[in-house]
Amino acid sequence: MKILITGASGFIGGFLVGEALNRGYEVWAGVRSSSNRNNLEDTRIKFIDLKYNDQSLLTTQLSDFASKEGAWDYVIHNAGLTKTLDKRNFFRVNAENTHRLIEALSISSCKPKKFLLMSSLSSFGAGDEKTFRPILLNDPQKPNTAYGRSKLEAEKYLRSQNYFPYIILRPTGVYGPGEKDYFVELQTIKSGFDFAAGLIPQRITFIYVKDLAKVAFLALENEKIYNRAYFVADGDVYTDTEYARLVQDLLKKKYVLHARIPLWITYIACQCSEWIGQLLHKSMTLNTDKFIILKQRNWICEITPLQDDLGFKADYPLRRGLEECIQWYRDHGWLK
Repeated sequence: MKILITGASGFIGGFLVGEALNRGYEVWAGVRSSSNRNNLEDTRIKFIDLKYNDQSLLTTQLSDFASKEGAWDYVIHNAGLTKTLDKRNFFRVNAENTHRLIEALSISSCKPKKFLLMSSLSSFGAGDEKTFRPILLNDPQKPNTAYGRSKLEAEKYLRSQNYFPYIILRPTGVYGPGEKDYFVELQTIKSGFDFAAGLIPQRITFIYVKDLAKVAFLALENEKIYNRAYFVADGDVYTDTEYARLVQDLLKKKYVLHARIPLWITYIACQCSEWIGQLLHKSMTLNTDKFIILKQRNWICEITPLQDDLGFKADYPLRRGLEECIQWYRDHGWLK
């Protein structure tokens, strides 16, 4: 069985590649020629640099590939942007590149048996912040960030085509070894501080990256499951305070100053960080799109369909996942 995994050099992509190799697939990693391949050193991995920006060139490239290698059995389209200086890039990369890839696969005799899109819970926007009812799959999708809107556009392209069966995964907060954004919070707590955004605690959900990779292959390999979308989370709900205190406990940090920062101050910090990023020509973790995510109080999503259809049960509840993460960060010199 042959699989293409785009965005393979990224955090999630590397674990998708690892899962595919463990399952005996012939793995083609879609990466740019300039991408860091430190996490893709297994000699079994084959590489392809897809020319997303040119529909004609991409179609020709895939036609040539199909004539030499045959079509991929499965495609996991994981490539995308999560932060950028120019929000228009979200739509160019997350939406338009998805559209071009779908069209090129269909025209080039390279149609897969199933196509999996790695989307995001952000494609739904804010959940109910009064009752804290979980976000449901049949709720209207009203994303409130540029990132979320670009992911929704990608989903629409995929749902509107009839070239091949598809799966859409919408993970909540993905964490794991090598992830950088949650690592910033670990560093902050390690230094003795915890700054939570907003006076009302967030309800947050998580999925460990290895569990997310497992879900992807459960969905691909189940022949009865197609043209479906799922939220992906480990099934537990935490407040941001509970999360911070769990991290504090695992780091064995005796004293941490836990402080809640009003949202208006959080917004100013995100706006200033974005301005600094523009001056430095660098994408910043804190920005105005990120503020909307920090502002959202309800990140609870319904995963009963995932459990019922795929028999999913998380191997990594949050404590176990964080323990493995923290050990990795220490082993690799990220945490002292």
